[in-house]
Amino acid sequence: MVATALTIAGSDSGGGAGIQADLKAFSALGAYGASVITAITAQNTCDVMAVEPVSDAMVAAQIKTVLSDIRVDAIKIGMLGSPGLIRTVANCLDGFDGPVVLDPVMVAKSGTRLLTDDARAALMTHLLPRADLLTPNLPEAASLLGRAEAETADEMLQQGHELRAIGARTVLMKGGHASGETCVDWLIGDQVTRLEARRIATRNTHGTGCSLSSGIAAGLAKGLLLEDAVRQAHVWLQGAIATADALDVGKGHGPIHHFHAVWG
Repeated sequence: MVATALTIAGSDSGGGAGIQADLKAFSALGAYGASVITAITAQNTCDVMAVEPVSDAMVAAQIKTVLSDIRVDAIKIGMLGSPGLIRTVANCLDGFDGPVVLDPVMVAKSGTRLLTDDARAALMTHLLPRADLLTPNLPEAASLLGRAEAETADEMLQQGHELRAIGARTVLMKGGHASGETCVDWLIGDQVTRLEARRIATRNTHGTGCSLSSGIAAGLAKGLLLEDAVRQAHVWLQGAIATADALDVGKGHGPIHHFHAVWG
């Protein structure tokens, strides 16, 4: 029986991030993907031109309809723009006993802010304690904690432990925004695991955060242990970034190559 993952996130009309990236990541890593759209965006590789939220009632209807019919083995949560929507999603997850990966999408690659301060507070209260894995980049972790962005490994570890103390069971602190020739992520749970990869010189990194969290969810849906799912997705993402330039999509921050192992 095929593993199934559900993404709850916003749509990216350019196809590089959000729901579109999530479904590509699920498929690339061997899981069937279902989706719940929380917002519609008009965006391309250069900018987010408009964002229109889907009503809380419609989001709830999508979640309930999918879960009533399709066996969902893991859920990934991405863009949620309002406190009401965050509470709605949290309520709809009552009774779901599979793993949940929460990617706290706050700012688009173009710099457009996607999460308001009141929504950030609601995320911390209602969804952070529900997350089996929280996957913030350095600006997102700093914003969630209300402090300066981590600049050292010790600061990354400290912020990851603080996010765990607030409620997340495990935190993957992503180091892509740091400098240096090596990109280092820290998986912080009962144990701490260091993951590193060579930093690839490319501007085509649109959708990396969405894709990594979804790749992890796909692994969890297939029954992998959390660390194994993270390692698998980490290696796959490096290949997707390394081959991104071959896609040549758009004039700005182009997408990564989700299917680098299959075509292109």
